[in-house]
Amino acid sequence: MAHRVVVLALDGLLPFELGIPQRIFGRSLGTETGGKGGKLYDVVTCSIRPPGPVRTDADFSILVEHGPEALATADTVVVPASYELGPVFEEGRLTEELAAAFALVRPGTRMVSICTGSYVLAAAGYLDGRPATTHWSSADHFQRTFPQVRVDPDVLFIDDGDVLTSAGVAAGIDLCLHLVRRDHGTAVANEIARRTVVPPHRDGGQAQYIHRPVPEPQFATTTGARAWALARLDRPILLRDMAEQEAMSVRTFTRRFREEVGISPGQWLTQQRVERARHLLESTDLSIDQVARDAGFGTATSLRQHLQAALGVPPTAYRRTFRPSADTSPRGPRAPVQGHP
Repeated sequence: MAHRVVVLALDGLLPFELGIPQRIFGRSLGTETGGKGGKLYDVVTCSIRPPGPVRTDADFSILVEHGPEALATADTVVVPASYELGPVFEEGRLTEELAAAFALVRPGTRMVSICTGSYVLAAAGYLDGRPATTHWSSADHFQRTFPQVRVDPDVLFIDDGDVLTSAGVAAGIDLCLHLVRRDHGTAVANEIARRTVVPPHRDGGQAQYIHRPVPEPQFATTTGARAWALARLDRPILLRDMAEQEAMSVRTFTRRFREEVGISPGQWLTQQRVERARHLLESTDLSIDQVARDAGFGTATSLRQHLQAALGVPPTAYRRTFRPSADTSPRGPRAPVQGHP
């Protein structure tokens, strides 16, 4: 029987985010690479009211055919962001309708939020004492509203086992692909990513800086090595050095790294160095030579080659696009807005 994903559509929802679970889970097939096989997930959308229209933040409503009773059938519940969270956003408490709806969720159901849908999970008590994330512009407000939650504003998503939260908007795609990878393996997730024309795995965080999403504990066999490497990207890093951080042989480390991340350690290191270079080009006035050294590429020539290969532009052109003048300071975070930036 297919794993049932129930998506909770709340008034003020964002149509893009509402569609992410259907696009990722709804296209997951049992023999994805061969193009045959039954669906791995059954995706249902429900409201907290009887079937009927639900307002969006656009100039149209959507007709939802299932009421809150669908939540009682869920193996996974997904809560996308909404602009109209009311007391959930303002006071950190559920409305009576929401509380009644969540009372229908069976114990042990996997709970997932996209963007500021995390407010709903936090108000329902699912995030108490847990790590969680949300859209970066709402992170401070989220932490003040729910001090019992350990908020990380930089990562794309956090996997805490049976409760998962993602950052803003497209990070919901990253999280849903991660769940497919966790449930059915890298090959299935990668094929869905190819069909959706998105990267199968992104390592950069919300702030265009280097942060790893937090994987489920039993899968986190190379997390320490990745953290170790990220702290010294400006220095030479050998594969055996990373393997030693986890007390593994190079062969075992490479295999487990691929299982967790989907690419080789060398490819991952290059991605991290490209992201570090992007951050420095965007946020500092360092010379191209210094950026190359700090990002671990050694020389400006190497930096140009890798940036051209990854982004299609050289460092100087990238800097002109994202930091057009030396006296233009990066924009600070915007004030939180209810439900979404």
